[in-house]
Amino acid sequence: MGEQIWAAAPAAAERARSVLATAWSCAVTADGGREEFVGAHTVTEDGRVRLQVPQDSALLAAAICAPRGEPSAVLEFADVSPVPVRNRIRARLWLAGWFVPEGGDLAFRATRVVLREPSGAVVVDLDEFAAAAPDPLATAEARLLTHLADCHSDAVERLTRLVEPDSLHGAVKVQPLAVDRHGLTLRIERTRAQGDVRLPFHRPADDVAQLTERMHVLLTQAAAASCPRALQRQRTDGDG
Repeated sequence: MGEQIWAAAPAAAERARSVLATAWSCAVTADGGREEFVGAHTVTEDGRVRLQVPQDSALLAAAICAPRGEPSAVLEFADVSPVPVRNRIRARLWLAGWFVPEGGDLAFRATRVVLREPSGAVVVDLDEFAAAAPDPLATAEARLLTHLADCHSDAVERLTRLVEPDSLHGAVKVQPLAVDRHGLTLRIERTRAQGDVRLPFHRPADDVAQLTERMHVLLTQAAAASCPRALQRQRTDGDG
């Protein structure tokens, strides 16, 4: 029967915490308008956001004047693919709630968490969000994906043998789009469109060493698979 395939994907709360853990910038919409803060936020273990703002920021004044407990701000974070592809934003995360001045910073109290991915938007349970942890590979993902795309394009091409031929029809380029403890996602670009295909690991990877082993398993499976006809046609057209 072979080895059991682990087909799980990150839960919404874990995915949201991963976006929060890796986002470098934060857009804040409040009564004082909209401001973009780069490298100014930190995240506590339970997912609370602390934001450092200038003393003359309109956001700081709005936070001080807003009625306590009333939703008064929306924080937006974007999850951007580290590999250059079309539509690089993989997800957006919105936190609605209010700010409380705390120790010179603004501490954010979320009342609603919304994660939007290509598959749609989902409201994340606040308790699940607070209890979840980011994916263990989240902070290393950018380095891992760019290395795979820049130095191992041949391996990416071999992995397309695990993709259904219909999904490769008309493909002009395949790039690694995302990786988490559960699997690798490939972006298949066509002339006027694109699609994503997920290759699940046989077991979750809790660190980079385990990820390396999971990738070797996928490549071994790919080596044993036949070359997709769609990709063969693409190579023939390119050689002609």
